[in-house]
Amino acid sequence: MNKFRVVPLSKEYAAKLRSSRVDDFGHQIVEEVATGLGPCRVSLQPFTHGKDKRLLLSHSPFAIDNAFNQPGPVFISAADVEPYADVYRFPPAIKENPSFHLTLIGYSHEQRMVHTELVPDNLEIEHQINQVLENNPNIDFLHVRSAIACCYICTIVRA
Repeated sequence: MNKFRVVPLSKEYAAKLRSSRVDDFGHQIVEEVATGLGPCRVSLQPFTHGKDKRLLLSHSPFAIDNAFNQPGPVFISAADVEPYADVYRFPPAIKENPSFHLTLIGYSHEQRMVHTELVPDNLEIEHQINQVLENNPNIDFLHVRSAIACCYICTIVRA
């Protein structure tokens, strides 16, 4: 049994962004046909290149404004989608796709970066997440990020 829970962006947050077309930084949200896999930060499913419409926006996954906020670009589906629901399992569509190169970044309760590591084998990511959390009691949560683009994908919390 995994000792973590996957936290995607919420359906309510995505609906607010789709409606306002302005992100939390005051930037106009850009709608485009997918030119890459993404994934959508709500459903945690890859986009279909050349078919799916997606929204590009700036996002910071932190509650406290500090030097580690790492705001950056993320994509969400332009269509209303359901949030990733199998939260005690890392999304198979990301895990099983060799195009997704991932990194885990651990943060303390004060949102200070206290751990970073590459994911050498996505198929082993659940084991790696469990080990990181077990071996680092000072980690309050993890961010999964693209190891290539450095953009935020989802949050991992202890179950």
